Amino acid sequence: MKILIADDDPQLVRALRITLSTQGYEVVAARDGADTLALAAKEHPDLVLLDLGMPRLDGMGVIAGLRGWTTAPIIVLSGRTGSGDKVDALDAGADDYLAKPFVIDELLARVRALSRRITLVASEPAVAFGDVVVDLATHTVTRDGERVHLTPTELKMLEFLARNTGALVTRATLLKEIWGSDDVTDSGYLRLYMSQLRKKLEPDPANPQHLITEQGLGYRLVISPGP
Repeated sequence: MKILIADDDPQLVRALRITLSTQGYEVVAARDGADTLALAAKEHPDLVLLDLGMPRLDGMGVIAGLRGWTTAPIIVLSGRTGSGDKVDALDAGADDYLAKPFVIDELLARVRALSRRITLVASEPAVAFGDVVVDLATHTVTRDGERVHLTPTELKMLEFLARNTGALVTRATLLKEIWGSDDVTDSGYLRLYMSQLRKKLEPDPANPQHLITEQGLGYRLVISPGP
């Protein structure tokens, strides 16, 4: 798996290159936004680690450029910690956001999660977590082999999360995906449907392991919960 690191901090790039290489990843790096787009077009990375504050072209411009032709997951690594910056990046097409300074183990976990998503999208029409299987081809959901009845809205919400396994999906993205309009802004609907999905699919709905809320941002489907 090839990872493109886009950051103008040479010490961070060097540390990430060493760490990712020891984990078996192939690594390429760029130090400004324009070079990032050029290198991505040449190398076709499987995943991009992207800083927002880069010279020549900022991270938002890079996201827009990448999303014009590739669906490779993008993890933003940024010192901007405001929720507005996070939401803007995610809505622009990033798949995840990690604020600097970050714990390397958490970054590696997020890279692994998105790596599984790449594999699933490429090879399997079904997504499994716990004792639940979401069949994206037949639009059916089973739990421990038994068919689970979901309302059309619940199914649409679950399938969208399943197609983006491991990635943070913002509330705005989900609202638009489910209701097809930017005019729907009441995320209380999402909390209601997420609560119903947890009751039907989680072993302990009050302490979800797979259908995770990212406070103030959105939701994430986690295939393999941590210990």
